[in-house]
Amino acid sequence: MASYQTLDDLDVAGKRVLVRVDFNVPMKDGVVTDATRIDRALPTIQELSKKSAKILLLSHYGRPKGKVDPELTLAPVAKLLGDKLGGSVEFAGDCIGDPVRDVLKNMLDGDVALLENTRFHSGEESNDADFASALAENADLYVNDAFSAAHRAHASTEGLAHLLPSAAGGRAMERELNYLKSVLGEPVRPMMAVVGGAKVSSKIELLLNLVTKADILVVGGAMANTFLFAQGQNVGKSLCEPDLADTAREIMAQALNSGCEIVLPVDCVVAKEFKEDAEREVVAADAVKGEVMILDLGETVDLIAQKIESAKTLVWNGPLGAFETRPFDTATVEAARFVAKRVVEGRLVAVAGGGDTVAALNHAQVAKDFTYISTAGGAFLEWLEGKTLPGVAALET
Repeated sequence: MASYQTLDDLDVAGKRVLVRVDFNVPMKDGVVTDATRIDRALPTIQELSKKSAKILLLSHYGRPKGKVDPELTLAPVAKLLGDKLGGSVEFAGDCIGDPVRDVLKNMLDGDVALLENTRFHSGEESNDADFASALAENADLYVNDAFSAAHRAHASTEGLAHLLPSAAGGRAMERELNYLKSVLGEPVRPMMAVVGGAKVSSKIELLLNLVTKADILVVGGAMANTFLFAQGQNVGKSLCEPDLADTAREIMAQALNSGCEIVLPVDCVVAKEFKEDAEREVVAADAVKGEVMILDLGETVDLIAQKIESAKTLVWNGPLGAFETRPFDTATVEAARFVAKRVVEGRLVAVAGGGDTVAALNHAQVAKDFTYISTAGGAFLEWLEGKTLPGVAALET
C-alpha cells in the first residue's frame, strides 16, 4: 500500500484545519440514534484540539441533491458532538463563504466548529473545482478522516486534497487502512474470507478478488444457492440467480487456479415458509427436493468452524443465512461466536464490515470481540474488491 501523511506529519498549531468526517448518522426527529461514526472521529478531533488547531469539520448528510433541505441539516450533530467533547461546538449555516468566515472570527486555538451539509451544494458530488476552491478558501490544512466516503471522488473527499498544501489521513482513516492492509495486503496465513448475503451479482468483483488473496473462501447466504445450482444441484424455491451460473463456475475455476479452497454448504436448513419458527428440516445440500427454500446452514457450520480453527487472519462480509428471522440465524451466530472466541484467545485477527454484517454480528453479540468492525459500507466493499478509492489515493505521497 502506498504511503500517505498522517497527523504526525502536520504542524497544526494556530492553523485552520479542514477535517472531512462522516457524520452521515441515523437520526429520528432531530436526535442521533447511532453515534458510532461520531465516536470514531473523536480521537482525530481531540488530538487536533490539543495541538491548538482551529478545527472545521466537513460532512455530508443524506441525499439533498444539491439543494438546501432543512430536514437534512447537520445542526443536531453539533450539540451532541459538543457534549461528547465536553464543550461547545459552533455550527456554521453553510460550508463555504461568509457563514464560515463569521465562525472563524470568534474561534480560538483548539476550538471546533461543524459546517453545514456539503451536499446542499451540487458541486460536492460533481467534484466541481470552484466549489472545492470555495471549501479550501477557509483553511490552511486538510485532513480526511472519512474512509467511509473515500470511494467517492467528491469535492470534500478528493478535490480538496489537491488544493491545500498538506493533506493527511486522520486517526480513524489510518486505523481503517492499517486493519485492511493486515487482512488483504500482508495477512498472516492461512487467510480466510467469509462472504454471505443474498446475491452473487452484487459481489462478483469481491469474490473474484478474494479468491486470489485468500487461502480459504466460505460462501454462504442465498448466494451459495447460485453456486450449488451451478454444480447441477436442485435448490427448490430458494433465492437463486440461474443466469449467473457461468459466473459462479468462473469464480470456482479461478479459485482452483489460485490455490484457494472454496467451502460451500454440505447441508441446508430448508422450510416451505419463510417465517419465524417455521417447520423446517436439515437435508444434504444435494438432496433438496420439492417446494422448499434454503434458509440456513446445518452442520456445515461445524466445517466452517474447523476452517476458522486453522486460520490466522479472517475477513467477513455478509451473513450465512436469513439471520433476521429465527431460527435461521443459527449458523451466522454460531460461526460469529467461534470467530470471536478465537480473537479473544489471541489466535486470530478478524476484520468485518458491511451493513448486514455489522447487524448480524451485533445480533450475535460479538461485534465488540472482533479485531475491527468497519462501518464504511461501500468503501469497505470496494477496497475488498481491489479498487482504488479516490479519497485514499488523493492522500498518497
